[in-house]
Amino acid sequence: MPLLDRSTLADLNAFSAIVRHRSLRGAAIELGVTASALSHTIRRLETRLNAKLLNRTTRSVAPTVLGIDLARDLETGFALIDDALRTAAGTQAEALGEIRLNVPADAALLLLQPALPAFTAKTPGTRLTVSVDNRPVDIVAEGFDAGIRYGDAVAQDMIAIPLTGALRWVLAASPDYLARRGRPESTEDLQRHQCIRLMLGNNAVYRWELGDGAAMIRLDVPGMLTINDTQTSLAAIRGGLGIGYVLEALIEDDLRQGALEIVLPAWSSLGAGFCLYYPSRRQSHPALARLISIIRRQWNERTLSKDQAA
Repeated sequence: MPLLDRSTLADLNAFSAIVRHRSLRGAAIELGVTASALSHTIRRLETRLNAKLLNRTTRSVAPTVLGIDLARDLETGFALIDDALRTAAGTQAEALGEIRLNVPADAALLLLQPALPAFTAKTPGTRLTVSVDNRPVDIVAEGFDAGIRYGDAVAQDMIAIPLTGALRWVLAASPDYLARRGRPESTEDLQRHQCIRLMLGNNAVYRWELGDGAAMIRLDVPGMLTINDTQTSLAAIRGGLGIGYVLEALIEDDLRQGALEIVLPAWSSLGAGFCLYYPSRRQSHPALARLISIIRRQWNERTLSKDQAA
């Protein structure tokens, strides 16, 4: 019996979604099935391949070494299929006018900047206009074709396409700051530190969410600096001006090089991943699918590389 048939192809697509989201629930939402059905799908796939692909606990899902290799190869294969289908459909599908996109600063840094070279190379006939804006935006009223936001901030009447899995938020500071002010040992210690506070798009000051589930707490931290721009906040943290609350993915290079350190790691928090959203499937620009594919592929490659390094 051949390994690849229609059923196995669907199972492989489900496996790829689970690895991308690091979550059965997130993958189930994307695919429109239940988490229980996905769990059954993975058991069937592992039985068919006679190999363990995922390590599962009550709180997390992570690919095995074999699963990492398979997921990477699947992303390459699915990308080739996508390219072949688009070639067969003709170039006109990707040479249609303009896409106007509204995104927050974190998504611009993490997702759009890495994707732009590949997107412009593969869709030379599409003009992309990007507005980087952290405030809540009605994309329809303001004339945008689509937006990117954290998944829990997307209105329910929108079509939402997940781009990443859940994202980890951490507390970080420079070695210089910690040498001068000491390392906090508890969340109460933060009240005696300088913290780089976050201003949301609606001008409210963000209360840091620390920990997960029932143990999560929200803190209004002290600090002389309140900033609504990611790049400026990161510069302040790197410059030793205080402790910041940031996406771990934004400071991976700093952590690897020792320029920043995570403090109170037990109080890291897992939050919603990014979604691309738009008002109606009928209004979806053909090149949006290409942008989604590029972002997902690059994010998955980045995540798999991190897992292999670990």
